Amino acid sequence: MLHIYNTLSKQTEPFTPIADGHVAMYSCGPTVYDLPHIGNYRAFLFNDILKRSLLFLGYEVNHIMNITDVDDKTIRDSQNAGKTLKEFTEFYTKEFNAELELLNILPADKQVLATDHIKEMIEMIELLKEKGFAYTGEDGSTYFSISKYASYGKLSGVDKIQRNQTISRIAEDEYTKENAQDFALWKAWEPADGENFWESNTLGKGRPGWHIECSAMSTKYLGNHFDIHTGGIDLTFPHHENEIAQSVCSHDSPFVNYWLHNEHILVDGTKMSKSLGNQFVLQDIINKGYNVLDYRYFILSAHYRSKVNLTWESLDAARNARKKLTRFVRDIASEGEIREQYVEKFISNIEDDINTPKALANVWELVKDAQVSPEDKKTTILYFDGLLGLSLDTPSETDEIPQEIFDIVQKRDEARLAKDFETSDTLRAELEGLGYEVSDSPQGTQVVKK
Repeated sequence: MLHIYNTLSKQTEPFTPIADGHVAMYSCGPTVYDLPHIGNYRAFLFNDILKRSLLFLGYEVNHIMNITDVDDKTIRDSQNAGKTLKEFTEFYTKEFNAELELLNILPADKQVLATDHIKEMIEMIELLKEKGFAYTGEDGSTYFSISKYASYGKLSGVDKIQRNQTISRIAEDEYTKENAQDFALWKAWEPADGENFWESNTLGKGRPGWHIECSAMSTKYLGNHFDIHTGGIDLTFPHHENEIAQSVCSHDSPFVNYWLHNEHILVDGTKMSKSLGNQFVLQDIINKGYNVLDYRYFILSAHYRSKVNLTWESLDAARNARKKLTRFVRDIASEGEIREQYVEKFISNIEDDINTPKALANVWELVKDAQVSPEDKKTTILYFDGLLGLSLDTPSETDEIPQEIFDIVQKRDEARLAKDFETSDTLRAELEGLGYEVSDSPQGTQVVKK
């Protein structure tokens, strides 16, 4: 039976869907004002691994992902770029979907745009006002009153209210201070917004706040009460906390049963940031000669709830492992039978809170098992790859390095071992002349097509 860690209860729980055999799942998608960085992609890879795991275990999955195409950032940056909000966000949405495909991330069953659901957002805000959970501030914006919702803070643990203190308000879509504040449901138009506004008879001229967007879209497609909501750990507060508050209060029903959050990626031991120059996008990985599926393997090699430190050496190790698996599968001409004893181990680890590092260990245990035929190994590994998503049976152009090149690499390795550095340098130059880049690391010699 599948067990997953629920951020709401702070413990690992058996997974029981609301409808037997069916899973309703919502994932927070990107804010399309720029390309996502590789830390963002950990969340989207986790969504995919979770979805593939559910499908692998026999569930039917209805997966919804949103695209935030209106918020503070998209309005600000579209105007700086001299483009309409629509043309600006459409470009980044297209780029995002192209990168999902590169990473073998299954598309959501429905990808929904915030700007297509303004009507539903207005209706939810009006409902919250009618029920006394929302009010209009002196700035003309409409805010959610967190003092009216006694369970505020249950997900994130943020200390909501000191009842004898006045709760402050915040109009910005995102805020980092971990103190509870009334948050904007509808932001009154300001000149800086330009042409980016919607008219509402009840709320006035303006646009939705970020948090109401996901509540309106998730409940439209999955109902007021559904199974799973995912996102990065940074969304726990305030975004997901605010989602719960406005959704529960508008519909008088539970919202989501299981909240799943993935941890951060560190780069050389520090959190990614533009100021430190360590915030990488997928193209940076490609420019270094890696296949983006090497990054996928790297993500699979760590549990989704653990922080993981990305270095070029760790990507080298992931590339080596994935290529070794790809070649192992490719070099076996025919297929055999699925080995059930290995399937049982694999499933057991997936059912243990989606433990992909142990699932990968199962794969390598199978590769080394002398009692299993190569054909059975290939068939069983490809069966597992339906969940892992590494495309082991379809090596990409970057994986296709001819044997003659590896022969030269081996000669160079022998020369280096013999401390014949003159021959080693000559062979390196020969490889580079043939269009291959060579690098040396603690994991061994790496060779990639330029």
